[in-house]
Amino acid sequence: MDVVPKAPLHGWIEVITGSMFSGKSEELIRRLRRAQIARQKVQIFKPLIDNRFSEDHIVSHSDMRIGSETVKSSEELVQQVHTDTEVVGIDEGQFFDPDLPAACNTLADRGKRVIVAGLDQDYLGRPFEPMPQLLAIAEYITKTLAICVVCGDPANHTQRLVVSSDRVLVGATGVYEARCRHCFDPHLSGLRMAEG
Repeated sequence: MDVVPKAPLHGWIEVITGSMFSGKSEELIRRLRRAQIARQKVQIFKPLIDNRFSEDHIVSHSDMRIGSETVKSSEELVQQVHTDTEVVGIDEGQFFDPDLPAACNTLADRGKRVIVAGLDQDYLGRPFEPMPQLLAIAEYITKTLAICVVCGDPANHTQRLVVSSDRVLVGATGVYEARCRHCFDPHLSGLRMAEG
C-alpha cells in the first residue's frame, strides 16, 4: 500500500498484522522509506519495552532497520508527533496500552497517515489487544503470513517455545517460531511447565 496524499491532507490508518516472522516490520519499513523518498515528513515510534535489537531503530528479523523514537504510552506518542509530520509509523502495536486506537484516530483526524504494525494474536492464538480494535477502525489492512517451520504451509500463528505464562514475553528466534493452523499448539508452553 503506497498511498500519496493529495492536498488538502486527509488522514487515515493502515494496519500491517500477522504472526511473528511474517514480514510486518519489513513492510512497515518499506512504506516509511517510500514516504521519505517522496520527501514527506515522517516520524517513527516503537514501545519502550521493545529493545531486542536496538533502542533507537525498528529492526526486522532480516536486519532491515530504520531510525525510531521510543515512547512509554499512547499519550506520549501523540504528544511527540510534530505538527508538520505527515506520516506516523508505529511498530509492535500489541505492546502499547489500550489507548492506541484512540491515539491513532486522533492523529488521523489531524491529517496524518498512520501506519501500525503488530501481532494480531498472542502465543495462545487469542486476539492481542489493542490490535483487534485497530483493525476495526483502520481504512487499510494488510495481513502477512509466515512459513510454518514444521510443514511449510502458510503460518498464521506464533508458537512460543519456552516455558512462561506471561502474555508479553519479548523475544525472537529460539523463543518463538511461525506455525500453521495444523502445527500450532497453544498449550505447548503449559505442557512444558507441567513436565518441568
